[in-house]
Amino acid sequence: QTSDEKLAEYIPAPDLPTKAEIITPPEELLKIQTTGRGSYRMRAVYTIEKNEIVITELPYQVSGSKVITQIADQMQAKKLPLVVDVRDESDHENPTRLVIVLRSNRIDAEAVMSHLFATTDLESSYRVNLNMIGEDGRPQVKSIRRILLEWIEIRKKTVTRRLQYHLNRIEKRLHILAGLLIAYLDIDTVIRIIREEDQPKPVLMEHFNIDEIQAEAILELKLRHLAKLEEMEIRHEQDELSAKAAIIREQLENPESLKNLIISELKEDAKKFGDERRSPIVARAEAVQIKEQDLMPAETVTVVLSEAGWVREAKGADVDAENLNYRAGDQYLSHAVGKTNQRVYFLDETGRSYALPISNLPSARGLGDPLSSKLSPASGVSFIQVYLDDDESELIAASSAGYGFKTQTKQLDTNAKAGKTFLTVPDKAKALPLISAQNMTHLAVLSSAGRLLILDLAELPNLNKGKGNKLIQLEGKEQILSMTTLNLDEIIQVVAGQQHLKLKGDDLQKYMGKRASKGQLLPRGYQKANKLLIQR
Repeated sequence: QTSDEKLAEYIPAPDLPTKAEIITPPEELLKIQTTGRGSYRMRAVYTIEKNEIVITELPYQVSGSKVITQIADQMQAKKLPLVVDVRDESDHENPTRLVIVLRSNRIDAEAVMSHLFATTDLESSYRVNLNMIGEDGRPQVKSIRRILLEWIEIRKKTVTRRLQYHLNRIEKRLHILAGLLIAYLDIDTVIRIIREEDQPKPVLMEHFNIDEIQAEAILELKLRHLAKLEEMEIRHEQDELSAKAAIIREQLENPESLKNLIISELKEDAKKFGDERRSPIVARAEAVQIKEQDLMPAETVTVVLSEAGWVREAKGADVDAENLNYRAGDQYLSHAVGKTNQRVYFLDETGRSYALPISNLPSARGLGDPLSSKLSPASGVSFIQVYLDDDESELIAASSAGYGFKTQTKQLDTNAKAGKTFLTVPDKAKALPLISAQNMTHLAVLSSAGRLLILDLAELPNLNKGKGNKLIQLEGKEQILSMTTLNLDEIIQVVAGQQHLKLKGDDLQKYMGKRASKGQLLPRGYQKANKLLIQR
């Protein structure tokens, strides 16, 4: 910390005409510091009393009646089912008292307020434009740091001029005292010269070897003051003034002493004139609007996708998805288990991802609806998988060409009906179904040539989208047929028709290798395997 930054800590911050909290996200503060432009977000102050939220302070220029109208509009639109009532209890004793009544005391009041901060004027911006005339006399937009540094320089110059003024006065007084001391030592001669000479000043200057200022000070003395020209008093005043002059000279010559003086003066001013800040600057989490799905009950459901692209959701996790009724010529393709307040993701053969709220899906009592009625995939493109997991959970995305990467479930999300480019699939290849990598350490890859490679997941890149890195070395028309994630204490089942080969423990070590290596051939009879399963 430089001495200038240390000095800036004591500069009082400007207050705002409100008691609402000032919320300044780090990125906004950085914007103000670097560009001179930015905004403070002002947030209402509230307390929680059982199942009621009581708002006692509002942001600057925000009307309580407008806030109540905004909340009531959300309640009427059934976008705020957690709130049952809102009322204004403001009076002359409580200028601001807005009461928000929650449905029960088990509701997270902080989450409700975060939603209201994001959707109403309970949080509003306070614009700051730091365009000002600076030290050079020209208007310019300045950052907070630039303003403080310029203020410090101006303060240094002001204090320096003040100290120099006092030092000049002290030195002038010491100079006069030196002349008076000379006159005291020979007061009779002084009186004689004044009485006898027509022009006493030059005679005094020549006789006592003093300058015009000293001679003038002697001549201006009144007779009744001559008795007070005592040596001890003169010397005492000289000592006091000399000590003060030494201190001032040290402050003028030593930059650190000057800054310490400015800091001490600011402290004294703050103590004398300062008061409690009415608008505290508080670090708060960013306001987040409650999503519609978060307001729904989180019931377990199974989402089922057929080969023809028909989708439906069934209650519970123990649904026999493969044996549900399907339309003539259609059959089971994929299913995933999740909660009704989640979003469900779909992957097509070109690597595009799509997303829908589970609440928008039809019930499994019927045959479902075609995804093409809700989404807009490219003509002739089929869906290959339905996927559900927590947003932060890791997954593996890969193509049959042998490329893949790690990512998080939330990277599949999109509001576009046409989906978004998620996995880049090379020519003559196709996207493989996504597999969860949460709490897994390795990835097993099976090629169409009957080769198996087990590689460490740490070797895969973390990407939001793209082609990824090479997982296994393929030759000619060879492609990846199946993949699975695993921990090395689990058992892999290699499926080749009706035959199943189990690999565990030391057997797995034979197939361990680096990413982009060829892997090892499976035993004879299993080199036409087409699927990998994990026995858990």
